[in-house]
Amino acid sequence: MSNWFVVLMGIGTVFFGLICIIVLSYVMSAICRSGSKQPVAVAAAPAAAPAKAEGIPNRQAMIAAISAAIAEDLGTDLAGIRILSVKKL
Repeated sequence: MSNWFVVLMGIGTVFFGLICIIVLSYVMSAICRSGSKQPVAVAAAPAAAPAKAEGIPNRQAMIAAISAAIAEDLGTDLAGIRILSVKKL
């Protein structure tokens, strides 16, 4: 086989693959667009106020576990870690 034949076959294969990827992208885009024709429901009522925040059970144990995990990750001593506040997300 000549070198030019190998080069042209390689370039042809690459461009054929790229054209296939482009065609598949257009097909998948059309499928996704056709599947999302349903209207999105909008909430009419305003959001209710959050319920009474419940306390975190075993708060000290949770803070100790968080402190130990942070100290282990940072490679420092546990006494050097001080958590000032914990908020529930």
